[in-house]
Amino acid sequence: MSGCSGAARSGVPAAERSSGQLSQWVDGATVESVAKTLGVRLSETATEAKAAHLQEVQDDGLILAFVLPTADVDAFVDALKPERPLGLRQQPLAHSTNPTTPFSHLGLPEPDLLAPVREGQVCAPCAEDLNWLRVAVAPVDDRTSRVYLRGVD
Repeated sequence: MSGCSGAARSGVPAAERSSGQLSQWVDGATVESVAKTLGVRLSETATEAKAAHLQEVQDDGLILAFVLPTADVDAFVDALKPERPLGLRQQPLAHSTNPTTPFSHLGLPEPDLLAPVREGQVCAPCAEDLNWLRVAVAPVDDRTSRVYLRGVD
C-alpha cells in the first residue's frame, strides 16, 4: 500500500521528488495569487507571508502561511466562516497528515507537528473551484501567531 501514500520509500514527499514527477511547484506563485485562489483576504497586519502552488495531475495543492498579532487571529478566522469552531490540539501528531503539500517547502514547520494548535475545516466543498480549505493557527511567541492555510483546487 505504500505506493499510494504520496511518499517515496525514502520518506521524501511526492511533491519534492524530481524523477517521474506527476506534480511540480509552480514558479511565480505569489502570496496574492494563492490567496485569491483560496478566497482569502490577508489582513494588513499580516507579516512573513509565504505561499506555494503545487500543480498536480488532477487537483492542485495550495499553501499559504503568515503571521498575525494574536489579537487579530479570531477576526481573521471568523471571516473565513469555518464550518465549526476550530478545535484545540494540545499534542503534536506523530507524523504530518498531508505530506504532498508540505509547509517545509516554504521553510516552515508543519502545523501537524506543532502544539498547541487550533485547527479545523473551513469548507468542503468550497465556492468556485476550491475543493476544500483547512486552517491551523500556532503561536509564534506571546504576541503573534502563524496562520497556516492548505487548500485543494
